[in-house]
Amino acid sequence: MFTTLGRFVVGRRRLVLALSLAALIAAGYLGSGVFGRLSAGGFDDPAAESSRAAAVLAEEFDTGTPNVVMLVDAGHGAGAGESAAATGEHFAVDDPAVVAEGLSLTEELAAREGIGEAFSYWSMFSAPPLRSTDGSIALVLARLEGDDDAVAGAIEELEEDFEVEWGSFAVTVTGTAEIFDEVSHTIEEDLTTAEAIAVPITLALLIVVFGGIVAAVLPVAVGVVAIVGALMVLWAITGFTDVSVFSINLVTAMGLGLAIDYSLFIVSRFREEMSSGKSANQAVVRTIETAGRTVAFSAVTVAVSLSALLIFPLYFLRSFAYAGIGVILVAMCASIITLPALLAMLGPRVDALKLWRRRDKPVGEGLWHRVATSVMRRPVSVAAGTTAMLLLLGLPFLRIEFGTPDQRVLPEDNPSRQAVELAGAEFDSDEANAFPVVAPTIGDTSEHAEEIGGYAATLSSLDGVTRVDASTGRYIDGELVLPPDPSLSRQVNGDGVWFNVVPDMEPVSAEGEALVSEIRALDTSFDVLVGGRSAELVDSKAAIFSLVPWAAGAIGLATICLLFLMTGSVLVPVKAIVLNLLSLTATFGAIVWIFQDGNGSGILDFSATGFTDTTTPILMFCIAFGLSMDYEVFLLSRIKEEYDRTGDNTASVALGLERTGRIVTAAALLLSVTFLAFATSDITFIKLFGLGLAIAVLVDAFLVRATLVPAFMHLAGTANWWAPGPLRRLHERIGIAEAPDPGPARASVDLNAAHPSGRNELEPVC
Repeated sequence: MFTTLGRFVVGRRRLVLALSLAALIAAGYLGSGVFGRLSAGGFDDPAAESSRAAAVLAEEFDTGTPNVVMLVDAGHGAGAGESAAATGEHFAVDDPAVVAEGLSLTEELAAREGIGEAFSYWSMFSAPPLRSTDGSIALVLARLEGDDDAVAGAIEELEEDFEVEWGSFAVTVTGTAEIFDEVSHTIEEDLTTAEAIAVPITLALLIVVFGGIVAAVLPVAVGVVAIVGALMVLWAITGFTDVSVFSINLVTAMGLGLAIDYSLFIVSRFREEMSSGKSANQAVVRTIETAGRTVAFSAVTVAVSLSALLIFPLYFLRSFAYAGIGVILVAMCASIITLPALLAMLGPRVDALKLWRRRDKPVGEGLWHRVATSVMRRPVSVAAGTTAMLLLLGLPFLRIEFGTPDQRVLPEDNPSRQAVELAGAEFDSDEANAFPVVAPTIGDTSEHAEEIGGYAATLSSLDGVTRVDASTGRYIDGELVLPPDPSLSRQVNGDGVWFNVVPDMEPVSAEGEALVSEIRALDTSFDVLVGGRSAELVDSKAAIFSLVPWAAGAIGLATICLLFLMTGSVLVPVKAIVLNLLSLTATFGAIVWIFQDGNGSGILDFSATGFTDTTTPILMFCIAFGLSMDYEVFLLSRIKEEYDRTGDNTASVALGLERTGRIVTAAALLLSVTFLAFATSDITFIKLFGLGLAIAVLVDAFLVRATLVPAFMHLAGTANWWAPGPLRRLHERIGIAEAPDPGPARASVDLNAAHPSGRNELEPVC
């Protein structure tokens, strides 16, 4: 198959390049429109109880959890357009002028299109929880209707229209809608910064690796093609389903990184084949037969690993599968079709603009050959020591605590974050964190008033609950403290009621989760649905972790099958999975120690929260596992190639590491540069994503591939390549074996005739 592909690329190089250029132009035109079609949400399970609670509130009660919070500061406003500092005046929220303007602001907000409801300290009859302890700040709460995209667009308009100088006060817009909008915009800016950092550094490193400008530019060009092509893939997918805006980060990181990895492997093999005496056309065919086959297997393996994300109900995670698979497949096609066609055109000119020449050492004398033989002289001690070190580095992962992002993922000087933290500090009761408990089918509410009141009293007596508002009144510590008032009429309809529970804790916390679990465990005569951010955290963890074993099993089974098809072995695939898991153990331990425990907060400039984002480890596992298998495939393919040729396991391991060690470590360095560029982000979980994947790539390439792989391969000996009879015969029928090298003298006629420049006489380059 790969031989046929190689011959086609060589024979139709102009057509291949013309079609590739046309596809790139089309992808650029269509893909540029994807940014306006991406969504900012996707963190919730649509079938979860918290999601159903939100749906019932919206449909049956025309209400919901406020996602807009306005802080109205009467201590920093002024009359007649002057600042408070200039006039020396101080306004309290109960000042008649402030009351009038506050009611006007509330009415203006409620009348805006897209606002489902709006209420404030003044419209709620001077409710004390909506006023700060010093009486200078009041809250206005509102709910933007619509999906994530509609909310994101509306919050920007609200901020522009309401964060202006009012007569008696200043307004700051915050809340969950504003926080997520700030996160989205910050990530878009960080993406530009990351690209500006990664591309020039990558190009400089490629020049060092290849020693020449032309050879170094080729992988970067393929990376650009992969990114543009993947954007078109995402554009097409957005026509059928929601895609998260955060997945663009993966397109850039993996598009540039993997395309460079694959291109590095292809170009290096092409130059190696040219140096062995083959013509350019022969070298291209042989490169596709060997390195092209390996790249294809590697790409499919990484894509399979990412496809496990498709089983999760959160479209945030599924979006990374769409983005990752799209960019991988485009990078693969560009690397094994477009790039070889370009190499066939260039021939020896791939080494043009050479800055220096590196003299290749004889076989058996390279650094990585010495490393492999040194490890295989003492395989037990090396394997035991390295394994112990990786497990030790992974110990912090045992104390991982999961949470969801909140305002603390933003920089400390971000105004929206500061507003949320000000509200938490200045108000005795955190109304912005109130959550609903919905009883949609209680029956005739007038006949069940006693049950409603009793349940509200029970809720208010729970640890961590400050107050409960119900249609029957307001409850504190199990007692009715205020009778019903007109503002509570919104909490009842003909057959159902909902309770507004005000907690005294952060929603994203172990205490918040415990409170949700306690409420759901209460015995009631009617069904209830618990909503809010704490419930969303509980539900998202349940949705994710219940499916993790299935995702891991699918990745493992698919990896075993793919590596079996490549090697014909049953032991090598299992060993590869075990070593990848060991590598990831150290990576996950590092991210807990750095980010959850806060040991890197000073250097990396983030706020430690004491928890790790629930989705990030799952996302990192699928990506890092695939990338680790990427390097495993590179190494195994070369070892298997030598073993098939010589039958000597030890020599094959040493020579395989010698041939791929420099390429794999160079590829790992280049890929880590791309990921580390994302560690400069102002958003904490993007920092974690970038640094964590960089650590995973470097540990795998420099530690696992250099020590554990040769140690275990040597200990297993010829058993590495054993398979039971039925499986061996199955591999002979369906396995994809590498074509034998015909050598320059045995190449077919149409590829053999070549000028000294490497051109085919029958098909000139120009």
